[in-house]
Amino acid sequence: MLNINNNSNAIKKKILVRLAQLQLEGRLTDREVNAIPKEIIPKDAKPFSCCIYHDRELIKMRTLARLGFSIEKYDEDKEISDYAEEALERDKPTWPMLTVLHEACNACVKQDYMVTNACQGCFARPCMMNCPKKAIHIVHHAHIDAAKCIHCGLCAQNCPYHAIIKITVPCEAACPVGAISKGADGHEVIDYHKCIFCGNCMRECPFGAMMDKSQLVDVIKHIMQKDRRVTALYAPAIASQFKIQPAQFETALLSAGFDTVLEVALGADICAEKEAGEFEERMARGDKVMTTSCCSAYVRAVRKHVPELIPCVSETRSPMHYTAELAKKNDPDCITVFIGPCLAKRREGMDDECVDYVLTVEEIDAFFSAKNIELSKLVPAEKHKNVPTQSARNFAKTGGVAQAVKVRLKHPEILKADIIDGLNKAGMEKLKFYGQINVGNIQPEPEHGNLVEVMACPGGCIAGPSAITNVKAATVLLDRYVKEGLEDKTENQKIQTADHYIQG
Repeated sequence: MLNINNNSNAIKKKILVRLAQLQLEGRLTDREVNAIPKEIIPKDAKPFSCCIYHDRELIKMRTLARLGFSIEKYDEDKEISDYAEEALERDKPTWPMLTVLHEACNACVKQDYMVTNACQGCFARPCMMNCPKKAIHIVHHAHIDAAKCIHCGLCAQNCPYHAIIKITVPCEAACPVGAISKGADGHEVIDYHKCIFCGNCMRECPFGAMMDKSQLVDVIKHIMQKDRRVTALYAPAIASQFKIQPAQFETALLSAGFDTVLEVALGADICAEKEAGEFEERMARGDKVMTTSCCSAYVRAVRKHVPELIPCVSETRSPMHYTAELAKKNDPDCITVFIGPCLAKRREGMDDECVDYVLTVEEIDAFFSAKNIELSKLVPAEKHKNVPTQSARNFAKTGGVAQAVKVRLKHPEILKADIIDGLNKAGMEKLKFYGQINVGNIQPEPEHGNLVEVMACPGGCIAGPSAITNVKAATVLLDRYVKEGLEDKTENQKIQTADHYIQG
């Protein structure tokens, strides 16, 4: 997995911060915005590509993605300021949520196996002896006949010197559903009929060619207009991304200009309560398995790639939806802005009547920087009367959803959880396995679960594709956030408090 601390992410933040600064100053459409490429790539900079002029052109294209445009429709005759003007005039985000910068795409070589100079041409020759297609011969060292090779990997597995390596195309290898492939020009293209918007390609591309289209300009526009109240809905995973007290994050959002702040864990309480009731009903009528539904990348994966499992997916909607619904109930005219580390939520938000915009943690971090908000120095917000349960806040990490459902059951002993921690290719195979159980082609064994929790990101939402904190640190910060508030009550008392809030 590509480390989140990399140059591509650093450049992304610089562009977001500069755009936000200019917009807050009322100068987003001025000619000054056209100077962003020169600011980021000054004349004395060492080129990343062939020359600084090509680098600047790439920065211009990246800037357009941060303004919310698809690079595939790039017009080199238009200035950034022209695009900025269009961005301020649009009423809603545009499809699709991802865009591919072909000029940055390295057109990586096709997946292959290569013999390195670590090869010793050993006497045992296990690579040659175990190759099923006799594609390897030894002349001083091993040679692979590309015409015969079937890419099974047995040579690499059997080499005692680890001298044979697998060369992968990072974005293709990261995609669990085969939605990315090479076009006629050798560059990568996304098949949106297959894509589940997990964000793996965006996270793993070392050239930053796979980009999400930002909605930050749209949100700042509404905050500045002040014609409608803007409500921030922050996911539990967000509290794990900043090394501060969780209550300080709420203060930061209010300082940034949001009128109201709601924890999405409130919606998680509603989600858990509904899923618990649904699970009991399904088990009572003899269903073999039910799966959770809060991860929208997973739900999309089932709908597109594992139709046999569709009947098993919980009909309960996501915590994001229920929290946005609460916000709209309190203020029907408000603008709702979900904030999380997830790309799939941005796709879900386009279909949700209660969600207006979705920001990533990268974008809100850049917004704070543009406003010069020092989070660590902020006074924590006052504790709310209605605080979500610990189990609801734990939705953000693997195993949390299943546990939240279990503690709400009248007979928790009936639940047997199976956790799919990450939708990689192995995770997809496990989904297909449960799909076959559902249609009766495979009989469930005692070790199989009757409640399957699925998280597209290994570790849970805290490891989303737009995370800015590594998963180990995020887990520690989430645990601290989970314990904040209602420390003197039992989980059952907290659930009763949450139920009262939900019913009220």
